[in-house]
Amino acid sequence: MGYRHFDTAQAYFNEEAVGQAIKESGIPREEFFITTKIWNSDHGYEEAKKACEESLRKLQTDYIDLYLIHQNIGDVFATWRAFEELYKEGKVKAIGVSNFTKDRFVNLALHSEITPMVNQIEVNPFYQQEGVEDFFEKYGAKVEAWGPLAEGRDGIFQNETLKAIGDQYGKSVAQVILRWLIQRGIIVFPKSSAEGRMKENIDLFDFKLSNGDMEKIKTLDKNEPIADIATPQFVEMISNYRF
Repeated sequence: MGYRHFDTAQAYFNEEAVGQAIKESGIPREEFFITTKIWNSDHGYEEAKKACEESLRKLQTDYIDLYLIHQNIGDVFATWRAFEELYKEGKVKAIGVSNFTKDRFVNLALHSEITPMVNQIEVNPFYQQEGVEDFFEKYGAKVEAWGPLAEGRDGIFQNETLKAIGDQYGKSVAQVILRWLIQRGIIVFPKSSAEGRMKENIDLFDFKLSNGDMEKIKTLDKNEPIADIATPQFVEMISNYRF
């Protein structure tokens, strides 16, 4: 379909499959952008170094384009020191975090040599986090949206507002959502296992939403995340996942 950005992680158990698929594609490695993430059970300086080597082995590559701390749990600062060294060594081309709230991101940014370059967080029409892209831009960081299509919840693909906007451009609800994020300056990487939707999700660059349409989408915000990462219950649950 032309996709070149692949987002994987230790916790997805598919690094080996991604690496093998890229190898079998016959497309030069430098044409791909590979993101992977370290899980909190491997947090710590030495542990993070070993985890990176394992990911490199599974991905069959000598560098990772973007390496992220998957969750803000455990010894994040020791892990980040390892990330900084991996970046300087060229084993990773960019380093960042995932699921960091604003305060935790700033805490890490202000007490590190290298500021995280990316924060991968949930952003979708039902959880818009309005202005979050401008907030992280102050620290030189980009926002990536996981769950950009809200994982299909709450009937998002049947939403009348989004359908009406899409009808104006001859586009689907998914295309409207992804275009909305792109116009906000947010990086997207939608997930789909259906060939037709893969084609659809990359066909985003022949239209632009009007300011009026952008404002209509704002009205859909429920401020309800799929995963409420700022609760003690979430931390307890995630901390029990060991790989």
